[in-house]
Order: sequence, then C-alpha cells, then structure tokens
Amino acid sequence: MRAAYYKGQKHFSVSEGQEKAPRPTEAKIRVAYCGICGTDLHIYHGKMDARTGHNRITGHECSGEIVELGRDVTDFRVGDRVVVRPLASCGDCPACAAGHSHICHNLNFMGVDSEGAFQEYWTVPAKLLHRVPEKISLKQAALAEPLAVACHDVRLGEVKAGEYVVVLGGGPIGLLVALVARERGARVLVSEINSYRLGLARELGLEAANPKEQDLVQLVKRESGTAGADVVFEVTGTEAGAELMTQLPKTRGRIVVVAIYSFRPTVDLFGFFWRELHVCGARVYEAEDFEESLRLLAEGLAADTLISGVHPLGDLQATFEHLEADPRAMKTLIDCRA
Repeated sequence: MRAAYYKGQKHFSVSEGQEKAPRPTEAKIRVAYCGICGTDLHIYHGKMDARTGHNRITGHECSGEIVELGRDVTDFRVGDRVVVRPLASCGDCPACAAGHSHICHNLNFMGVDSEGAFQEYWTVPAKLLHRVPEKISLKQAALAEPLAVACHDVRLGEVKAGEYVVVLGGGPIGLLVALVARERGARVLVSEINSYRLGLARELGLEAANPKEQDLVQLVKRESGTAGADVVFEVTGTEAGAELMTQLPKTRGRIVVVAIYSFRPTVDLFGFFWRELHVCGARVYEAEDFEESLRLLAEGLAADTLISGVHPLGDLQATFEHLEADPRAMKTLIDCRA
C-alpha cells in the first residue's frame, strides 16, 4: 500500500507502507478521503516536530470502509462505512477518571502522536469508529471530524435559539461553528478579513463583516439593541481576536476560545470583571459531538460547500505547497485510494 510520510522541513514522501493486521479490538479501514486541517499545516511547517518526528504518517480527518476486524469486535461488520474519532486516551489519568477522556493528560492524538490517515489502509481501535449514515457520501463524511469540533464548541457555548452569536474568524472551523449555531436557532454574525471567506459566508446565508472595514463593536451594539452578543467564539488565534472577544459580549455573556494560540495574547481581564463575562476553552470533541455532526450531515447541513479541492495521495506534497499560497483554500481533501 501507499502511505505519505512527513520527513520534516516542509517535505512529504509518498512510498510503500506496511499494512497492519488488526489486533483483537481493532479494525482495519480502507481510507477513502482525509481532510487537511490547520494542525496538518502546523506539522508541515515544522512547528510540531517534537511530537511527530520526521517519519510519521499524519492526517486524521478521514472516512473509509472497514476491510478487516479483530476477533473481539462485534459492533461492526466488514463493509461498514465509518469515520474515525482519532483520540486514544490512557483511561487512568484524572481527566479520564472524571469522564473527560477527550482531554486526557496523556492523549494520543492519532495522526500527530501516532500514525494517521494519509495512507491507503489504517488500523485503529474499533471503539473510536462511528458508522456513516446511508445518506452521506464518503466525501461528505470526511467533514465529520471538523464538524464535530464545531458541535463541541457550540455545545460548550450553550447556544440557544434566539441568541445573537458572533464568530471571530471565517475559516473552515469558524464557518462550521456558525452553521451549527444557526442550526440551533441562533442569529449569527461572522467576522473575517479574507474577502473570499466573507463571500462564502454570505453565500451560506450568514451575516458577515470585515472588522478592518467596519467597527465591529458598534455593529454588534447596533444589531443587538446595545446589549452585545450572547456568545462570542474566538477562532482567529490572533491578538486582534483576543482583544475583540471581550468587547463584544453582553453583560454575563459567554466567550468560547476555540483557537490554538502560538503566543500568549493580551486579554482584557477588567472586561471580564466589569460585565461578569464567562469564558471557556473548547478542545477537540467527544463521542456525542461526532454523532451530532453525522446527524447534521445526514439532515443536509451544507458543510460540503467548504470543500475547495480534492487531490490524490500521490500529490500530497504539491497540495501542501499550493495551500500555502491560495487565499481561497478552505477544506482540501486527499483521496487516499489507489
């Protein structure tokens, strides 16, 4: 089989890999599609070498079909179409004991800390699989993982019907958060400086504004009757986003920090005190978020509108090079089948 190995210094090598027979509680899947996300780009840029090393198969946003099962697996059958929830927890740490295994202290994020999905066949623990509904294509199912991130974010933000939500950042995760919040019945405003992403948000029927061209604070005040937003999602990971997120919520409003910051941003703690704001971090997802994402896809959520390209596994290197320079790139999928 073919597999793509990250070699360091912005380089992937596609070569022959070795198929792994499933152990008793594992399943081998034939990978159909695997999405490229921000984490994969960080890996490509060498920012996660301490975790990945220089000979790892990366990728984790995948869909596929089961081709072989370990002898103890009874919940699935060969031929089942599945997606993988790529979080292998230790089961022994305080987070796991508290029921928060998705943020396990010793978390193995598959595709980062261990082998991932940029290969033709991937053997994984069967307990991490979710069945793909018949209404969903395998291409659409490859969006289940990033959509599960959005479902987790919106769930932790406790978004309710009728609330006013602001999403800072209109990249793939930001727009998915906006779509899920709207599905909950919220009115949503997306803040984004990339003109293509602004246009895409509007095509999806979302309100959108460029904070470099409009005073976002005044816009939110005006649209909320001076109250402010009920919930703000910070998805930019920028200093500007960290500054804006405390200026937009209403009294006792909620802020959900989704972005992964590569630096320590300046945060207005006085703003939290003065308006009794609530903030929470939202990291990855739990099993229920995957099930919710698959349900939303089956019911027609237009997440596949974000797919901006599909490329074969053999073109992985060229695909990453292209993504660096393409301001219109949103969600790129890799077709891992021969």
